[in-house]
This record gives sequence, structure tokens and C-alpha cells, in this order.
Amino acid sequence: MFEFITDEDERGQVGIGTLIVFIAMVLVAAIAAGVLINTAGFLQSKGSATGEEASAQVSNRINIVSAYGNVKTASGTDTVDYANLTVRQAAGADNINLSKSTIQWIGPDKATTLTHANAADTTTLGEEFNTTLIKGNNDNVLVQQSDRIKVIMYAGGISSKLGAGDEVQLTVTTQYGSKTTYWANVPESLKDKNAVTL
Repeated sequence: MFEFITDEDERGQVGIGTLIVFIAMVLVAAIAAGVLINTAGFLQSKGSATGEEASAQVSNRINIVSAYGNVKTASGTDTVDYANLTVRQAAGADNINLSKSTIQWIGPDKATTLTHANAADTTTLGEEFNTTLIKGNNDNVLVQQSDRIKVIMYAGGISSKLGAGDEVQLTVTTQYGSKTTYWANVPESLKDKNAVTL
């Protein structure tokens, strides 16, 4: 039933063959383990970086404290020529540099993206916004939650001045990629007013 190998030469060849197969299996397993360890390390670092970026996008936002518009009367028509936002850091946010931020303006007759202007003269603003320090130490950077910065947008330079009842969607995107959206609504009546809440 069972065949026994009694020849010593034949027994040695069977042992060497088994040893070669065993060594080959160990080598394949070692290579596979090395590939798996490298892949796991790469995925861990990639996942960590992605997690940090996602966390920054969620937490590094701004809050819009208030918004108002300057009313100007020309040729018997009242319009809002400047839209102003007062902003601060959201809770848990890192330093936010508004000069590296953008504002998407979707108005009644035009949609565009505003960038930060370095000009101190706000009358020359086109498709740009400017910042003025209200409280804090830096005109452009929100460092603490108590800091306040005014964001100034010249509606007449972007498209046309805002009339009564007009609405503008403003989306502020920080350097981290986090977005804050605000709907600015001009009141139905601007008569005898110098400024209105948006």
C-alpha cells in the first residue's frame, strides 16, 4: 500500500526538493510582507494628511458678525454703493489671512470672484475687496476670536449699484478652503437713509 524509499540517494533528492520549495515560499512571503508594510505606511501618511486638510476646511472658517450698506442718492435714485461685512474667526479656527481669501459675488446682474486689493483707496475697487481693522493687531489677519475686520466691496465697481430689494449671495473662501455663505438683502425702501442693514 505505501511505498518506502530505501535507497539513500533518492531520499536525499526528495529532502533537497522540499527545502528549495520551502525557501521559495519564505522568499515570496517576505517580499509580500515588505510590499504590504510599504503600502500601509504610504496609506497612513496619506490618510493623515487628508484628515488634517479636511479638518482645516471644516474648522478654519470665518463668522460674519454683521453686514451693512452705504446708501447714495444720485439723480433722485437711492442705491447701495458699498457692501460691508464685519467678520471674525469661527470657534477653534487657526489664523485666517483675508488677503489670501476670495469672495464669490452672485448679484442681481453679475457673478464673479473677488480678490483682495492692496489699494487703500476704496473708490478704485473693481472686482476686488478691501479690509479695514476694527479690533485687533493686523488689517488682514484674524488671530483671536475677539478680532474684528471690516470687508469692503464696491458694488458699483463689480457690476452696478444695488437697488431696493436686490439680493447678493456672498461666499467667503479662506486660504484653507473653508466656505462661509451670506445672503445680503437690500431693504425694499432706501428713502432718507444713509446706511442699511444687509
